[in-house]
Amino acid sequence: MAQSYGGRGRGERPRDPREAPRRDVRSRADRAARRGRGPRPRIRVEDGGETRTLVVDETFASFYRPGEIATHCVWDAIAAPILWLPPERRRRILVLGLGGGSVARIARALAPRAEIVGIEFEPEVVRLAREHLDLDETGVRVEVADARAWVEAASKEPTRYDAILEDVFIGTGDEVHKPDWIPDPMHEQAFGMLAPGGVFVSNTLDEHARVARSMRARFAGLVAIETEDYDNRVLAAGGPGLTGAALRERVAASEVLAPSLDVLSFRTRRSARSLSRGAQPAARRV
Repeated sequence: MAQSYGGRGRGERPRDPREAPRRDVRSRADRAARRGRGPRPRIRVEDGGETRTLVVDETFASFYRPGEIATHCVWDAIAAPILWLPPERRRRILVLGLGGGSVARIARALAPRAEIVGIEFEPEVVRLAREHLDLDETGVRVEVADARAWVEAASKEPTRYDAILEDVFIGTGDEVHKPDWIPDPMHEQAFGMLAPGGVFVSNTLDEHARVARSMRARFAGLVAIETEDYDNRVLAAGGPGLTGAALRERVAASEVLAPSLDVLSFRTRRSARSLSRGAQPAARRV
């Protein structure tokens, strides 16, 4: 099973300081569990009054504050590389590991006319996202499927995407991790689905190094984006002009994501192509 997973906080899961005490809006089953009559659902939405959080297997899977687009956490980092593309090149976007739609909501704001396709393994995640997180307002075409199988089939079709945003994990709680078929073979298949000049993004945790090696081998530009108080490293790959400084500049100019700059940092990672031309391997954080 592969699921969407947004962020692993350092220590306790961060809570927005404006949140009221949480109440669970998942179901009667969960309310019964709170009263000691049964287990808590593995997939649920926790309502904090002003905010709503999707929890899957005790992982922080989506975050939503009605009326706002940016999350000021990891999902902003996953969506940010869309800004590297000129507006006219933000035509088709694929989200692997849709979850509750946090990334898709930002993608829609950054690419209002784009066709956005979201792949999500869990039907219950989609149901709850539609009921509590306003998923349908994003205009995403949702497909309930296993990401690996979906990419394997789609890679044989002619459709190409300007941005592919991968946020797929397995496991529970702090043990969440990438499945062993990431990066190979799924990333390799997904690379072939990218339009020329497009960007490929992967949200990583402890497997950061091996995913970065795979992306370095295929792309001239590679940037690692970190989020304050989170263990995640979001990797963004694209053409030779893609650097941490250049992407940060695009984010700073964005009405949607500029407010998140205080929690995001950008580091240029030298690609294998750059190193073969004699560049130094040092990375720079901005």
